Amino acid sequence: MTPHQIDESLYTPMMPAKNPKPILGLIGGIGAGKSFIASLFAKHGCAVIDSDALAHEVLQSPPVKQELTDWLGQTILAPDGSVSRRTVGRIVFNDPAKLQRLNALIHPLVNQRRADLMVRYNTDPRISAVVWDSPLLLESGLDRECDAVAYVSAPPEVRMQRLAQSRGWTPDELQRREKLQFPLDKKASVADYYIDNGGDKAASEDQVLRVISQFMKKSC
Repeated sequence: MTPHQIDESLYTPMMPAKNPKPILGLIGGIGAGKSFIASLFAKHGCAVIDSDALAHEVLQSPPVKQELTDWLGQTILAPDGSVSRRTVGRIVFNDPAKLQRLNALIHPLVNQRRADLMVRYNTDPRISAVVWDSPLLLESGLDRECDAVAYVSAPPEVRMQRLAQSRGWTPDELQRREKLQFPLDKKASVADYYIDNGGDKAASEDQVLRVISQFMKKSC
């Protein structure tokens, strides 16, 4: 298995063949600002399912927390008793076998929570579409369940500045993490829509509105 591949058995499709609400997958480079773009989609009538947030919830759940401490030790716990994602990340991202084991623990639970949310959103008349914000959308094959995919872009220097400020990352850390994902040019090549999030927030919102308009027309 290459660094860009994920065991697809961890992502057994749980959605109906034709989902009642259209699904837009959100992809992009690390630090491109997908969360901000997702918030704009939410502002304009879309529900957002953030896989990273779901993974964080799963990571802190008592059964997973217990399994992780049994496996990796008490040192993965923060002073408040929660699981330190940064500590776990330092351990597993340097060891492919450990990363695969963590994925096997976390991803099926995230998949189930995503499916549960879709059941709720599909019956909510206030929601026009659902946006899946998933760092591994393409790598896991989840894009095949989406009606379309939007790529969020930002210049390398902007992404690095954001990551240094928000996560304390160095350029080496960004490069190491990006090696575990598909190359940016491949992500951009499979996208149906392109959103430049490298500058003015108002300009980003205008692009989101354009994507929503075009996406909904095609989904009708």
